[in-house]
Amino acid sequence: MKLSATIAETRWALDEVRREGGTVGLVPTMGYLHEGHLSLMVAARADTDFVIATIFVNPLQFAPGEDLASYPRDPGGDRVKAEGAGVDLLFCPEHAEMYPDEVLTTVSVGGLSRSMEGASRPTHFAGVATVVAKLFAIAGPCRAYFGEKDFQQLAVVRKMAADLSFPVEVVGCPIVREPDGLALSSRNAYLTPEQRQAAPVLQRALKAGAASIRAGERDPAVVCRLVGEVMAAEPEAEPDYVALVDPATLQPPAGDLEPGPYRLLTAARVGVPRLLDNIALTVPPSG
Repeated sequence: MKLSATIAETRWALDEVRREGGTVGLVPTMGYLHEGHLSLMVAARADTDFVIATIFVNPLQFAPGEDLASYPRDPGGDRVKAEGAGVDLLFCPEHAEMYPDEVLTTVSVGGLSRSMEGASRPTHFAGVATVVAKLFAIAGPCRAYFGEKDFQQLAVVRKMAADLSFPVEVVGCPIVREPDGLALSSRNAYLTPEQRQAAPVLQRALKAGAASIRAGERDPAVVCRLVGEVMAAEPEAEPDYVALVDPATLQPPAGDLEPGPYRLLTAARVGVPRLLDNIALTVPPSG
């Protein structure tokens, strides 16, 4: 595995791959790699000829008072894990390489970024879209892999890539979970043993909501209220939101649930970290 710290070197390496007829798989991360990240790298390895992973803790997506300074980091361990997952090039730029001057240009993705995480963290998705746009511009034509745990982020990135005509295919990959159902996240490292034991309540709550739909419930407000009640019963959890939305538009249904696919999403603070989770579900046709 090669290491790069500069945009110029990274561009040259990826252009060389394409000049020789190869395809590129891109996996953007903020480091502190876990099995969820590695699953994206493995998917890219299976689909493409050359895999680049990036590690950059992007300050633009952290609001004042959030955990930018304390965000977990393990550069040495990340290099070993990335190489083990089949990464060919690991791009680890310093802040001055990515943002040599004050950033005056940002990317905002309208309606998709205003609800759920966007409502709780109003500047977050502009920071995400801006750094991902920059990484897409650096990488050039490629397939880019993102996890479905951050489902709203995935939708925002897809829309941004389409609207700005980036030559990038955005690929969503399944959530990787612990045996007890907790979705893997770098921020799980903040959890105390007691909080870690409580954290799978997000998944249990979502499953309760899905079960209610399978049992015939069609009122989205009732489903969301049930999910919130399950989480609120856990003393360590402070629920933020529950949303049942169309997976393509992220819009809630106007009335009762019609047959088709939906995404049930939630976020809650468990101790220090805000944890996210979601599940896909399908309402079957009547009868």
